[in-house]
Amino acid sequence: MALIALTGGIASGKSTIARRLAERGAVIVDADQIVRDVQAPGTPVLDAIAETFGAEVIAADGSLDRAALGAKVFGHPEQLARLNAIVHPAVRIESQRRFDEAAADSGAVVVYDVPLLVEARVDDPWDLIVVAHAPLEERRRRLVELRGMPERAAQERIDAQVSDERRLAIADVVIDTSGSLEQTLAQADALWERISTS
Repeated sequence: MALIALTGGIASGKSTIARRLAERGAVIVDADQIVRDVQAPGTPVLDAIAETFGAEVIAADGSLDRAALGAKVFGHPEQLARLNAIVHPAVRIESQRRFDEAAADSGAVVVYDVPLLVEARVDDPWDLIVVAHAPLEERRRRLVELRGMPERAAQERIDAQVSDERRLAIADVVIDTSGSLEQTLAQADALWERISTS
C-alpha cells in the first residue's frame, strides 16, 4: 500500500486533486469528513467541545453549530489550539483505522486529504507529501467570490493555517492550482502515473 498525504491551504484546489485521484483509483481518506464524523451528536468529542466552548456552539438539533464555533476560534489562536487539542487525537485514531482498513488491499494507493498536515501530522511515515498550491491572493479571492465568505472571515481562515512557506517546505510534489482546471487535472494525472507505477 502507498500512503500519500495531500495537503494545501484553504481554497488551494486540494479537493479537486483528491477527486481526480479517486477517479483514477485512489482510496481517499478525507480528514475533513473524519472531523465531521468524530464531532457528530453523541460523541465524546462533541461533548468536550460543548464543555469547553459553551452550549451556544450546539445547534437546536444537537449537532455542532460550525459558524458559532468558528466565531470563537478563528482569529483567536489560543482558542483554536484548545479546539485542536480536543479534535486532533480523535482524528488521528479514526484516520489510522481507515488506513488499516485500506491496507487490506496491498495494491491500494491511499491518499489522505488533510488540510492541517503541517500542524498535526507532518512526521507520520508518508510515502509522498503532495502540496496543492495557489497564491494567497488567489485563495482569498476564491473564498470571497466562489464561497461567498466575507473578506475578513476569509483572511481569518487563511491566517489560522500555517504559512505557504512552511507548507511548501515539506512538499515532495507541488501541484500549482493557480492556472486552469485542465492544468490542475493534468498535474494530478501525472502524479497518478508516478504513484501507481512505482
